[in-house]
Amino acid sequence: MKRPESLHKKVIIGGRSLEMEDVLMVACNAVPVEFSNDAEWNRKIRAGAEFVDRAWREHRSIYGVTTGYGQSGIKAVPPELVSELPKLLIRFHGCGMGEILPEPLAKAVMVVRLNSLAYGNSGVRMDLLDLIRELINHSIIPVIPEEGSVGASGDLTPLSYVAAVLMGERDVFYQGRHRQTSEVFQELDIQPLTLMPKEGLAVMNGTSVMTAIACFAYQRAEYLSRLASRITAMVVEVLRGNKSHYDARIFAYKPHPGQSLIATYIREDLGYHSGDLKALDDHLQDRYSLRCAPHVIGVLADALPWMKEWIETELNSANDNPLVDAEQEDFLHGGNFYGGHIAFAMDGLKNAVANVADLLDRQMAFMMDPKNNRGLPANLSGATEERLCISHGFKAMEIGTAAWTAEALKNTMPASVFSRSTECHNQDKVSMGTIAARDCLRVLELTEQVAGAVLLAATQGLEIRIRNGDLEHHHLTPQIRETLDAIRGECDFIEDDRPLEQTLRRIKSLIAEKAWALYED
Repeated sequence: MKRPESLHKKVIIGGRSLEMEDVLMVACNAVPVEFSNDAEWNRKIRAGAEFVDRAWREHRSIYGVTTGYGQSGIKAVPPELVSELPKLLIRFHGCGMGEILPEPLAKAVMVVRLNSLAYGNSGVRMDLLDLIRELINHSIIPVIPEEGSVGASGDLTPLSYVAAVLMGERDVFYQGRHRQTSEVFQELDIQPLTLMPKEGLAVMNGTSVMTAIACFAYQRAEYLSRLASRITAMVVEVLRGNKSHYDARIFAYKPHPGQSLIATYIREDLGYHSGDLKALDDHLQDRYSLRCAPHVIGVLADALPWMKEWIETELNSANDNPLVDAEQEDFLHGGNFYGGHIAFAMDGLKNAVANVADLLDRQMAFMMDPKNNRGLPANLSGATEERLCISHGFKAMEIGTAAWTAEALKNTMPASVFSRSTECHNQDKVSMGTIAARDCLRVLELTEQVAGAVLLAATQGLEIRIRNGDLEHHHLTPQIRETLDAIRGECDFIEDDRPLEQTLRRIKSLIAEKAWALYED
């Protein structure tokens, strides 16, 4: 069931659009980044940097170059101080708090920021792009605290940690160690940059942290929609559910594409065909947690395509301020740093994912209850008859599943509605996109824990049915047998009570890694 390794050899930046998969391949699989050899792209980068340098020397008024920042933009900066402004901007934003972004995620931040700057509308030199690329390819990763961004003007504080590393300051991860940037640069003979006017602002004033997080969140959620479908099919077999609930005709009458796709997944896993009377039994209508599973998981499946479009549009955008139009010799002062689309997508995604957690939690409770689980022992205990009185099986894991689900649901409160006026009311409306994205990752983590627990329980339930003679292993579809055998390779049948923490952690990590191929196109 292992997924095939990617055939990507390199990711090209410059003059083309990236997909989320490109970002993840660089961040997680050490695929190198190279620049386009397109002459027009190289000319555009040079022209932008040269225009910025010429414009401020000609005493043009340029926000963040010849003025202060934010509300301080009304203050003119004399020419002799212009060169100091970038490093001071970076330094005073060095106030991030909270947990440190994991290395792959911080690396993704660099890829996303590099791609945005490479559009040629930010006025940075090729030297700056080259250094970011070099850091990515050598896995010299900025240490970035996750807290401190309101999502407009972009991710200023977290991105200041990327900018500081370009100057040889603050800390990096390198070869598994947390080290001072200056030491690593000296060791590898890397020359830090003296940032030119506009370059500090260009690196910092964008949506690259929230967008990088969104890339990770999307791919985990997409896999989870598939896994929840497989788990549901297994639970239907465990509970002797009515397979006709997934009849294709039902979904033709309400043709949401994602919902229909999830129903197809479940139907194929169960080996059900329309009009198959053998699939019907005395349970005319199952509980909603089985009968309506395609309608719950389908919301997530139907939301994913537009979320992907929004995330990749943000990924392939120039999102700092001011933007540079070297052809027209103009500076465009706007608000492309505003992370509203990512905020809305991540608020929506965490809602859809948490509903899947709730669905799986209800399936878990269904399997545990001997009054309703259609002949299975309480808590799916695998103990012998004489030891059932002291065996509690999955009781504690079911309680844990309820706790993880509750926390996931609690985190669905939309972050994007909590805009706070900041910075002397210059930033009087902000997106909170980075908080929304971070919340989404937390909801995904909790839901993956729920999925892992229910997957273990469904595997136990299937084996109990097989051992009791209620079900033949070969009567299961090949795909369910494959999943059953894969989980059994990680966890033996639970006969006597034993700790399951490490087993659950292992299953959860496999889910996060998308270790099993599910419904591959």
